[in-house]
Amino acid sequence: MKLLISIYFFILAIIQMGLFFGIYHYYRSQNLLKPSLYWMSSLLVSVVGLFVFGAGVITIQNIANPEFNFTVANSFFYVAALLQALFCQSLNREVSRRAKIFASASVLLFIPAFEYMRLYGTFEIRTAAMAAIASIFYCWQIYELAIKRKASPSKQLFYMQCASFAEIFFAIGRFFILVASAFTITHVEQIPQILILFTISQLVMNTLSYIAIGSYWAEQIAKANAQSTHENQEIKSLLKERDILIGTLLKANKTAGTGALSASIAHELNQPLGASSLNIQFLQKKLSEGSLSPELQKEILDSLLVDNQRAAGIIRSLRSVFADEKLASTKIDIAELIDLVLTIASPEIAKQNIQMVLKLEQNLFVTANKGELQQVLLNLVNNAIDALKNLDKADKKITILGRHVGSDIQISVADSGLGIDLEVQSHMFELLSTTKSSGMGIGLWLCKHIVMRHGGSIWFESSPEKGATFFVSLPLVAVYVI
Repeated sequence: MKLLISIYFFILAIIQMGLFFGIYHYYRSQNLLKPSLYWMSSLLVSVVGLFVFGAGVITIQNIANPEFNFTVANSFFYVAALLQALFCQSLNREVSRRAKIFASASVLLFIPAFEYMRLYGTFEIRTAAMAAIASIFYCWQIYELAIKRKASPSKQLFYMQCASFAEIFFAIGRFFILVASAFTITHVEQIPQILILFTISQLVMNTLSYIAIGSYWAEQIAKANAQSTHENQEIKSLLKERDILIGTLLKANKTAGTGALSASIAHELNQPLGASSLNIQFLQKKLSEGSLSPELQKEILDSLLVDNQRAAGIIRSLRSVFADEKLASTKIDIAELIDLVLTIASPEIAKQNIQMVLKLEQNLFVTANKGELQQVLLNLVNNAIDALKNLDKADKKITILGRHVGSDIQISVADSGLGIDLEVQSHMFELLSTTKSSGMGIGLWLCKHIVMRHGGSIWFESSPEKGATFFVSLPLVAVYVI
């Protein structure tokens, strides 16, 4: 009889131990959700209690006064039931510090109380006490699970509720079986078969409740994975919309950034076109008069060619800004790129009597998207011009420096204006933030976006005496992120 009872306890201990290690290794591979420490601890403590109790049954002589290991085993069962109840509470609200202290104190009280019953009590008293305590914990679990299921329905929590009801049934059944017994039990062989059946059944129901909790966490992980997949799809959709928005802003900013220069550029184009028109009229007149000498013909044609090349150069510069280029990286000569930007801005620079100072080191090459990098430089130059437009001083100056700094190339655009107001500085690179009377306030924001997705950085320095300086740092081979 003793060996058979021990085998029952060992089998349940092995099943629970297998559940513990299986769940432990499964959840170690999960990052979205981790199992409750209360539940895992309860399961581990229950396994130890079952092993200790099973081993104690083999060696027991007098069941009325068993060895100390029964106090140890029942203390483990008490802690396991307490932790499982705390787990159920943690599903609804965080376990407070006060509850933890109370739980710890109850364990410290239970151990000497049960030891007293072991020494001076009977088998019936100890069994009835454990059945009553277990019933209290099971009622607590059922109450907490009912609250959780009302807020968040779950089949696994329903199964755990059913297992807890069954545990109460078998615990109360053990109590009534002992009350109905007409004699005092002193040896294992005297324990009624029905009492052994109810005890084992209660432990089986307890094992099923642990399995239900494990299934509940697997259910939560499945939901979390589905939610994560859904959120990833939404993020991808938002990123796609962001790229479309940025592309639209890039095109809009090209128009906004060059709109202020359009009148001066039109004036610049009118000069070569007007000169060409005059030369053509003069050539037609000489041809009609028949007085066109070879020397005069060559002079007029050379003049027409120069005017045509000048107009074509301006148009090529504008085309590179307004063209909808593919997002591709190429090797760029910074000196040539700055020269192209200044060709576009030169009419406004001349109109405002601004002195340009260029200090560029040799071999300034960077691999990047030419159209976007040109737009960054054009924005910075255009901002520097705007800073000097209404400035009443003779020495208006814009200084562009280019140099190697470690493995990067650093370009700076400085103006000799009044600097940037302190209240504006913290919002310089924010979207829709502008101090201009016209414009959308996307220029510097897009500059920062372009530079950062090339793997670089952009910042500024400002002082009322020296004006403002914007710095752009780019790696020699930009990590272009589309």
